[in-house]
Amino acid sequence: MPTVSELQKVWRLPAADRWAGWRPLWWTAGPTGELAVLLVHRRHLRRSRHVKGWVGWRPDLPFDGVLVTRRTDGSVERRLVTDIPEHPSHIALLPGSRLLMASGRTFRDDAGLWPPNAVVRSPEDHQESSFCIGDDIPVLTTDRGGSIWTAYGDEGIYGGHPESAAGLAGWSADGQATWVPGGRLPDAPLEGCTSATEGDRVWLVWYSGTSRGGTFLTRITPSTDEVTSWRSPVAAPDGFAVRGSRAVLTKRDHNRRSIEVVRAELVGTGWSVTDRRKIRVPGRVVMHCGQGRDGSLWLRAGDTWLRIDA
Repeated sequence: MPTVSELQKVWRLPAADRWAGWRPLWWTAGPTGELAVLLVHRRHLRRSRHVKGWVGWRPDLPFDGVLVTRRTDGSVERRLVTDIPEHPSHIALLPGSRLLMASGRTFRDDAGLWPPNAVVRSPEDHQESSFCIGDDIPVLTTDRGGSIWTAYGDEGIYGGHPESAAGLAGWSADGQATWVPGGRLPDAPLEGCTSATEGDRVWLVWYSGTSRGGTFLTRITPSTDEVTSWRSPVAAPDGFAVRGSRAVLTKRDHNRRSIEVVRAELVGTGWSVTDRRKIRVPGRVVMHCGQGRDGSLWLRAGDTWLRIDA
């Protein structure tokens, strides 16, 4: 089995932070190549007996955290995030060093309204806005312009929220719905898998629930509203990155220290696999392990972040 030398190691939680009780939970690869990780102190956390890895930690509410941002030049910035009132499922970076924190679920209230499940915080840790971006969100990313892109799960698609029902959606940074598929997908989505950005284009990866079935790679060009979809060469990948006609996809062997890395090339009207291998990594790989940015796939393995190029 090839080793981690096949991948580039980008960042690992410093030993001093671990000894001091900090645990790295939610993370994001930013649209300009930075890595942001939200650390939460052990005193705020409870561990699930049934869910392995970092996704099994649950904070007591409200809680504080430290956002660690590793920039492309290797410098590291730390900033305090205080009084977080909800358990986030995703974090993402917005222009102006703003932080988006979003819960994957929201439920209609007695008045029939959908409560906010996303919050934008300023660099000074002030709440700038809150809004609802749909229900049951396994996939969330932001682009260079500050738009938010989401793919939904079956409970959201069939749960009554109008944007969730379409399977994929685009949002402005203040929570206004700006993009819907509008009948341009090859099948009806059932579950989002992962996402990537490539320049000003956004890719959402999802699988369908119809008898035809399959996993699809959907490319959205916001400037022209062009939408193109292809069948994925890998069923339900955890990670995806693309550069031109080349792509890299990953599938985890859940809670094990290995991952399958698949390389593919766009030939004619479809993606063809050019290489497939299992790679050993320095930590256990669980859910929410991959994000794609401009041809690089970021991979979380335990408390280590790696990167592989398409």
